[in-house]
Amino acid sequence: MLKRFFRYIRALLMGKLDQMEDPEIIINESMREMREIQIKNREKAVQAITQKNNLQNLVSQEEKICADLEAKATIALKQGNEDLARQILREKGQHDATLANMRTSLQQAIDTSEGVKLAIQRAEEQFRVKTAEALALKANMKQAQIQIAIGKALDSLQSDETSQSWDRAEERIRNMQSEAQARNEIAGTSMSSKLAALQDSQVDVQADQALADLKTKLGISTPQPATETAANVTTGATATDTDVEKQLSELETKIQQTQSGGTSTTGS
Repeated sequence: MLKRFFRYIRALLMGKLDQMEDPEIIINESMREMREIQIKNREKAVQAITQKNNLQNLVSQEEKICADLEAKATIALKQGNEDLARQILREKGQHDATLANMRTSLQQAIDTSEGVKLAIQRAEEQFRVKTAEALALKANMKQAQIQIAIGKALDSLQSDETSQSWDRAEERIRNMQSEAQARNEIAGTSMSSKLAALQDSQVDVQADQALADLKTKLGISTPQPATETAANVTTGATATDTDVEKQLSELETKIQQTQSGGTSTTGS
C-alpha cells in the first residue's frame, strides 16, 4: 500500500495522474503486483519447506542417537553393569524428551508447508484466472474505445450545425428559384418584350402577305378557312330567311288590298 501511495504521489507531482488512472495501466499494475506477491509467497514456501526438511534431518539424527543409547544400555545390562545401563537410559530419556519436542515441531512444520503449498497452488490458479480476466477486460476496453470513436464520428455527422447548414442551403436555393421566376415575370411584362412581340406580329403579317402574293402570282387559289365558310353559310341562310318573310308580308298586304277593293265595288 505504501509503495502504491508513493507511486500516486510521484505521478501527481509529475502531472501523470490521468495516465495512472488509465484502465490498461491499472490492469497491468495489478497483474505486476500479483506476480510480485506470488514470487514472495513462493520464497516463503521455500523457507518453510527448508525448515521442515531441517527438522526432519534433526529428528532422524535424534532418533538414531536414541536407538544407539538404547543399544548401549542393552549391552551394559547384558554384561551385568546395571549402573552403566541406568546412566545410559537416563541420557536416553533426555534425548527422548528432545525427540518428542522435535517431532511436535516437525509435525507443525509439515502442516505449515502443506498449507503453504496449497496457498501457492490457489494463488497460481487465481493468477491464471486474473490473467484471463485481464485479457478480457483489455479486449472489452478496446471494443469500447472503438465504439466511442464511431459514436463521436456519427455525432459529428449528425450535429445540429450540419443540419442548420443544410437547411440554410435549401432555403437559399428556394430563394434563388423564386428570384428567377420573378425576373421572368418582370421580363414578360416589360415594354421591350411587348415591342418585341409586336414586331414579331408585324413580321408574321408581312410573311403572310408575301405568301399570298406569291400564290396569286402562281395562280394558286387560297382555300377559305372552315370557320369563314361556315360564317358565310350562316349569313346566307339568314339573308334568305329575311327575303322569304318580306315576300310573305307583301303577299298578305296585297291580298288585304284586293279584298278591300272588292267590297267597295259591291256596295256601289
